[in-house]
Amino acid sequence: MKIAGKTAQEISNCIRALVQNGNLQPGDSLPPVRALAETLNVNRNTVAAAYKRLAKAGIAVTRGRLGTTICAPPRAGEQEGLSFGTALIDLAHGNPNRQWLPEPQSLLAGGLPRPFLYGEDTILPELRQLGRSWFNLDCPSDHELELTNGAVDAIERLAVAHLVPGDQVAVEDPCFLGTINALRLAGMQAVGIAIDDEGMCPEALKRALDKGVRAVLITPRAHNPTGCSMSKLRANTLKEILAAHPNVLIIVDDHFALLAETPYHSIIPATTARWALVRSVSKGLGPDLRLAFVACDPATAARLRTRLAPGMTWVSHILQALVGTCLSSEDVRKRLDKARSEYARRREELCNALQAKGIEVSPSTGGFNVWVPLPKDAKDVAYDLAKKGWLVRLGSAFEVQDSIQAIRVTVSELQDGQAQRFAEDLGSSLAHSP
Repeated sequence: MKIAGKTAQEISNCIRALVQNGNLQPGDSLPPVRALAETLNVNRNTVAAAYKRLAKAGIAVTRGRLGTTICAPPRAGEQEGLSFGTALIDLAHGNPNRQWLPEPQSLLAGGLPRPFLYGEDTILPELRQLGRSWFNLDCPSDHELELTNGAVDAIERLAVAHLVPGDQVAVEDPCFLGTINALRLAGMQAVGIAIDDEGMCPEALKRALDKGVRAVLITPRAHNPTGCSMSKLRANTLKEILAAHPNVLIIVDDHFALLAETPYHSIIPATTARWALVRSVSKGLGPDLRLAFVACDPATAARLRTRLAPGMTWVSHILQALVGTCLSSEDVRKRLDKARSEYARRREELCNALQAKGIEVSPSTGGFNVWVPLPKDAKDVAYDLAKKGWLVRLGSAFEVQDSIQAIRVTVSELQDGQAQRFAEDLGSSLAHSP
């Protein structure tokens, strides 16, 4: 393998070619800047600029004193969703229950909006008004509103708008699958922050901020996978810590807001320059009505707007009209109320059944998942559960830094009697697995 070139572009193009033809593999280290500069007889700044180009292109990642290494090709990563072709009872899918989602046929009965063309307002007036009323009590008065195609789309767009590949982003550990994937595909480094029953641990967040994370992504309610929600006291503590770092981007992913069982407590300080509060509707209205309202500071809104411009990638007005119909419908509101109470009942039923068997679970105050820490290897337990007819999600899918021995159980489609049967089978698996 020989790296050649006299300019930053020539050097980066050479390394890129070496990656494409397989001479450099993911994980391979590039020569230190000083060493390569001496070999090529060029200025060190030239090599540094070449490495910066490679990092920006997602080909390499620079980690300070740890050097520069070749990145693995982007991959989608583990996904939520149904597992087809299996006879197992699927408690791993992470989906809402279909029976409480609005019926598409009824939504379309009222007709669709008129055709829209390039250059028109990207947000329907009625949806803008709904968004303003939803955020007014929870955001600074000067906030602006944008729409994205769901919460994960919002997170990725916000990260790209304010950060550069290689920047560190503090996230909960364990962390939602979609968040992990979005940050990785955007070239960011997720830094795991421990959580407890009240949310992100203050001291762990403080340490990460002191080490230079550029952004913080926090779930205030119904954290996925654990189901925890922030208390008011914890939110105020985190707000005080974040106030000392006004230039750190704060993204609040309130993904379960439509079905939340607990109040929203803001962690955004008045001193923060860049922030966004994201509220998706997909958990309540269904994944195919994937739309998120994003309230944010004016500068962040302007950056989002450049990517959501009328001639580029605005959220479909047809989708907006359907969401607007849902949010204004009394029938849909009743469905949401039913879903909220049923998810809470099923979580409680499963938690009680597990605790009756002596199995500890993480307290859950929202969502439709139950998080079960395990005293044994989660893979062995999951394998034994599969032999008994159950499919669960391994906690390792949600880990950022620390190894996690746990399973996540989605309760949204649990049938009568299944909670008790699952608790018995899990108890048996824990008793007999190595």
